Amino acid sequence: MSRGPDQRISDVLQAIDRCQRYVGALDGEDLVDMAEDAIERNLQIIGEAANHLPAEITDAHPDIAWPQIRGFRNILVHQYFGVDAAIVREVVETYLPPLADALRQHLADDEPDPPTSPVVPPALLDDP
Repeated sequence: MSRGPDQRISDVLQAIDRCQRYVGALDGEDLVDMAEDAIERNLQIIGEAANHLPAEITDAHPDIAWPQIRGFRNILVHQYFGVDAAIVREVVETYLPPLADALRQHLADDEPDPPTSPVVPPALLDDP
């Protein structure tokens, strides 16, 4: 099943939202392991979705570290045994907000302008 760029952006934004919600559980005692697992899974989704965004989207946002996003996904998947929870937290708190802002702005810029009403000459509005 293929997903278009807007669907991929939506995937990223949903995963960012989840990461930001789950990061609060890292300060607790009961759900820390579950929160770490959930955050890492959503970071993997972000990296995978970002990997499939077309160049016109990534090139439009050069301030976003696209190679690092894709690379972090690979670390989470292939070097899972060495993932540092402090780095994961830093990514969520520091790097995901600008990514979300850029992608939301991209979606807003990509929306078509609302249709405008045609201008009717006043002479056509008068009854004959």
